Amino acid sequence: MDINKWPRESGAKDHNIFTDQWFGTEAPCVIYELKPVVDPKGNAIEGVNSAWITLNNPAQFNSYTTEMVKGVIAGFHKASMDRTVAAVVFTAVGSNAFCTGGNTKEYSEYYSMTTEYGYYMDLFNGMVDAILNCKKPVICRVNGMRVAGGQEIGGACDLAVSSDMAIFGQAGPKHGSAPVGGASDFLPWYIGAERGMWSCISCQMISAYKAVDWGMITKAVPVLKKGDQWVANPNVITDKYVENGQIVYGENKTGDALAEAKALVKECTVDFSLLDAEVNKLIWTFTNLFPHCLMMSIDGVRAKKKFFWDQAKLPNRHWLLANMMSEAYLGFNAFNTKKLTGKDVIDFIKYRQLGNEGHPFDQELVDAVLGPRLEGK
Repeated sequence: MDINKWPRESGAKDHNIFTDQWFGTEAPCVIYELKPVVDPKGNAIEGVNSAWITLNNPAQFNSYTTEMVKGVIAGFHKASMDRTVAAVVFTAVGSNAFCTGGNTKEYSEYYSMTTEYGYYMDLFNGMVDAILNCKKPVICRVNGMRVAGGQEIGGACDLAVSSDMAIFGQAGPKHGSAPVGGASDFLPWYIGAERGMWSCISCQMISAYKAVDWGMITKAVPVLKKGDQWVANPNVITDKYVENGQIVYGENKTGDALAEAKALVKECTVDFSLLDAEVNKLIWTFTNLFPHCLMMSIDGVRAKKKFFWDQAKLPNRHWLLANMMSEAYLGFNAFNTKKLTGKDVIDFIKYRQLGNEGHPFDQELVDAVLGPRLEGK
């Protein structure tokens, strides 16, 4: 047998179970694309590819709709079953966001106050499982903010390289949910229990530089250019020093310094060439390893993440369904109507006050905590 003609002419089996109906190019959708692996000199390697699974919903910060979740599941399985794929790159369209989680419009207008959310959560769990079970190394190419459910599916990936303009964080307790789609399982393992706890409950966003410093991601690189000069994220402090007993690094600038930084950003263009070069370096590293030894090594590390995820994903699915009948209904509707009301959160004080009085969860309560949110009231 001519080894150069195998497997094309040997009748090799196709183990993929999904069709390409789950992929598209017109937003909102998921794009699936094969790209040839390139060597350090930029030469394409024949017959060896990376699979790019790209969230395409930039108008809504690449939040995933139900159909997009199906596309992600199909994409990771397709990549797993493709002999030519050396690595998977999980990314998104545009420069503003990798992903901000589930599509809040769909949540508030379709899933809230229904039992349908249980079916959706089965798909969501399948999406995280598809990433964790992928038989190829998975790189999260963070092209913009990685927030809420976006942080969770990004955390399921094996490695992450990021635009230094990206921010990272959870949003659940502020917007009617909890970070139980993976963050509460992965973050303590990534960054320690204390920081993991704070990230899960504070809804505080951190910069890409701080994410690297904490060990949340592998690397952050500049994506802004002014002329032919690269500009590190001017909005954050990129020097390490101690102030009031705290290490200042990756924190947001304030006052005049922040105003100057924002003005500088407007003078720059976005260029992902350094980010893509880092992605290509990782892919090239993976390509030059024994593939099965590589996957045994990756699965050995993934197993620790999967242990906590598998313990909690089913009870979390049921809790999230039940929660859609109460606080999620309030939180998602507040976020979905922010253009009308001027705020994206409920009146938390009124909600606590009514709860302390034993007020039932009825329309009167909903109106009280959602209604008086217009600016100036």
